[in-house]
Amino acid sequence: MKLVISVVSNQDADKVISALGAKGYYVTKIATKGQFLVDGNTSILSVCHDEEVPDIYDIIKNNVTKRTVKTPGVTSTIQGSLLNQAVDVEVNGASAFTINIEDLVKF
Repeated sequence: MKLVISVVSNQDADKVISALGAKGYYVTKIATKGQFLVDGNTSILSVCHDEEVPDIYDIIKNNVTKRTVKTPGVTSTIQGSLLNQAVDVEVNGASAFTINIEDLVKF
């Protein structure tokens, strides 16, 4: 068995969760914060059989969007003036990690 941890934008989280649920996958949603997707993000935990991992990846891939966001650039001084030019950065739609599960126990 595998645990797929996907970090997706808050804007895409409900769509991904609905799509996974429609295919019969159970998920756990965790609000997370970090630098993977700069703005708010959600971590989605999905347990599946080894052969189902590609299907979960496809569902995630088909339900997230890459975005271009403006982010503060490098702050520098030129002749005494402070410049802080915004830079366009492409943000991936999701990052996914897969971990082996030794045991799954339900109580």
